[in-house]
Formats: sequence, C-alpha cells, structure tokens
Amino acid sequence: MTELFERNDERAPNERPVQAVAPDHLAVVGAVGRGRARLYCSTPWNTPVHEASQAVILIHGRLRNADSYYQLAQHAAAAAQAHDALLIVPQFLAAADVAAHRLETGTLHWEWTDWMGGGNALGPAPLSSFEVLDAILAQLADRSRFPHLTRTVVAGHSGGAQVVQRYAAVARGEAALAERAVQIRYVVANPSSYVYFDALRPTPDGGFAPYDARLCPAFNHWKYGFEGAPPYIGLDATSPRTLAEQTRELEAAYVRRDVVMLLGADDCDPAHPALDLSCAAQAQGPHRLARGRAYAAYMRMRHGAALSHRVHEIAGVEHDGQGIFSSDAGIAALFGA
Repeated sequence: MTELFERNDERAPNERPVQAVAPDHLAVVGAVGRGRARLYCSTPWNTPVHEASQAVILIHGRLRNADSYYQLAQHAAAAAQAHDALLIVPQFLAAADVAAHRLETGTLHWEWTDWMGGGNALGPAPLSSFEVLDAILAQLADRSRFPHLTRTVVAGHSGGAQVVQRYAAVARGEAALAERAVQIRYVVANPSSYVYFDALRPTPDGGFAPYDARLCPAFNHWKYGFEGAPPYIGLDATSPRTLAEQTRELEAAYVRRDVVMLLGADDCDPAHPALDLSCAAQAQGPHRLARGRAYAAYMRMRHGAALSHRVHEIAGVEHDGQGIFSSDAGIAALFGA
C-alpha cells in the first residue's frame, strides 16, 4: 500500500481533481454561513448510539486523497486491535474536485492548499478548515450519541500535519469534550513547517535568535507566525493588548495540550518535490526532519519541564504516511496511551 501514501503520492501533481470523493456529509455552521463537509466515517453520523470509546480524526496530505488515508486509519486500527474506534477522515476539496464530480452546490471547497493553514473556503461560505474540525468535535461531544467516548485524537501527516499543528495552537472546539472529561491528543507527523510564537528562528549552531526580516519579510506571517492570522484565531488588532500578549495566551494553551510529534528519521531531503521551499519555511530549517527537531527544541527552550509534548523519530522512514502510522510509535500515538 505504500504507493497510496505520501512518499510517492506527494511527488505527483496535486492541482488536479481527486479520484474519489468521500461519501458522507457533515453540516458546518459558522458566523459567516454554512456548508457541508465531505468525510469518511466508520459509522454513519446518524447512528443513535455509538459504542466507541475512542475517535481518531486523520487528515490527508496535499493530494486530498482521503480514501487512501481512510484505508491507512483502518489498517492502523486493526494493528492496534482498536475494534471499537470511530475513524473519521475529513476531505478538504478543491473547486476542481467539486466541478469534476458534479457535487452539490453546498459542498465546502478551498483553493488548492489554503485549507492547510486554516484558510477560508471559497464557497459556499468562507468557513475555515478549522471550523470543520470544530464541527466534528462538536458531534463527538454529544453525550447522547457517544456516551462511552473517553478519548479523541486529531492526527495528520504532511499537509494534514500542518492543519493539526496550527489547530492545536489555536483550537476553539475542545471545550465541550473537555467538559465531558474526554481526553484530546494532537498527532503531528512530518509537516513542512510549524507556526512559531515569536520572531525567534533556529540558527546554524543549534540555538535560536531573532530572525532578520530583511532576508524574508514574510517569515513571521501566518502560517509561519501569527502576523496576519485569519479571523478564526481571534487576534484583535484594536485590543489594548499587544499581539505578543495575545499570542502568549495561545502558546500557554498549546503547551497544556497533549501533542505528539512523529518525524521520519530519513525525511531529510532538502529538494523533496513537496517540501515547502518558501523563504518563511526555509527560515525554520533545510528539510522536514531539521524543522521538526528545531521546533521541538524551540518549545523545550521556552517551557522546559512544563512541556509534556513528546517527539518520536521513526527509523528508516522517509516522507511516508504509511511508514509513520504503521510504526509502533505511530500506532501508539493514534490508539495508545
């Protein structure tokens, strides 16, 4: 099944219609309108009572190949013997997908990759991809339908990991699950970049220093930093509190969250065709492994023993979603303690 996933898939063009569209729907309602998100779900949403004790939401990469990721989730659940797990794979479709498959006009769709940073849909309403995750979590928080749920995992590889890492930094959809004492974990696997909480960036000697904006004026713009962040995040330019003060609150919440980083130990190709080569991404390191190691060090430097986030490097794995999530560390991150 390796050919289905990122090691090979990411080398194919992503700006063409997907081959398969997820069969299930989820209504997403926001302040600016509503739309229907497509997703794979191992049990229909209209099931009156679901016996699942855990739910795993797995987000596809830039190819939007949710069908392949649903298979990946099924194989990982089988390996973990997590037979009661609810598996959910949302699909962030492009306009070309809607046209090619003649989907209903209410289907949410994005520019090719804007969804990876929480960007707003092109239609039918400008809803953030983060609001789709909020809507999924809201469904799971319904005690009458999921009375046995104790744990939810939001995971992604590559482009999907970009969604998860940013969502973990700014999530607004956790409250109802937290009130039910449902544990929430975020699993971030091999993204091309991370959102930093200030203007520090890694230096060649392994340290951190304020980045010279003359080298890349956009280095701290969203999705690499919080300048110009989308409305979903709620940063208020008119507030008497500075951007730095508001961002510190987001960072404090991020530190408290259960975050697991999974890095392919061989995901170190600085010329990988799907690697973000923008100057803002290059400011974080030359390749994915370096960027992941640097970000983990950045968070440890800032929070020390207060940081409980875990990092696992998966030996022998390149940029390969199947390799990551079929490894012992990957299965444990999705289904274990």
